Amino acid sequence: MSHAEEKDRSKETVENESPVEQGENQEPLEENTATQPDEKTLHQNEVAELKDKYLRLYSEFDNFRKRTSKEKSDLLKSAGEEVILSMLPVLDDFERAKKAFGNADETDPVKQGVELIYHKLFKTLEAKGLHPMKSIGQPFNPELHEAITQSAAPSEDLKGKIIDELEKGYYLNDKVIRFAKVIIGA
Repeated sequence: MSHAEEKDRSKETVENESPVEQGENQEPLEENTATQPDEKTLHQNEVAELKDKYLRLYSEFDNFRKRTSKEKSDLLKSAGEEVILSMLPVLDDFERAKKAFGNADETDPVKQGVELIYHKLFKTLEAKGLHPMKSIGQPFNPELHEAITQSAAPSEDLKGKIIDELEKGYYLNDKVIRFAKVIIGA
C-alpha cells in the first residue's frame, strides 16, 4: 500500500469514526458527571422537603386528633348540663312538696301539688324534645315495643294488639330512647 492510499484510508477512518471513537464525547461526559451530582442533590433536597412536609402534616393531624378527643370528652361531660339546669326548679318543687307532706292533714292539696309538679316536669322535658309513645290499641311493633307477656284479649279486634302498657315508651326528637313494655292480647 502506498503512502497516499494509507493517508486516504486513515482520512476515511477518521471520517467514519463515531464521535465516541474520535474523543468528542469527553466534554459531554464531563457535563453528565457534572450534572449528576446536581440531580442527586436536587433529589436529596426534594426528599428532605417531602419528609419535612410529611412530618408537619403528621404533627398537624396528631394535634387535630388530640384536640378533637379533648373537645369530645368535654362535650360528654357537659352534655346534660342544660337539661339538668332546666330540671332544678322541678327538684325544688319536689323538696317543697316533701315538706308539705309532713304538715298536711288533707290529701287533696298534696295530690294537687304532686300533679302540678308532674305537669311542670313533663312540660320541661317536652320542651327538650321528649314525647311519649301511644301504644295501647296499636298493633305490636318490635321496633317500638317490648312484649312482656300475652293476655286474653277483651275483644276480638284487640287480638295481636297492645292491651296494656306496663312502662311507657319515649321518643327524643323522633328517636326511640326507651321502648314501651307492653302486654299483647292473645
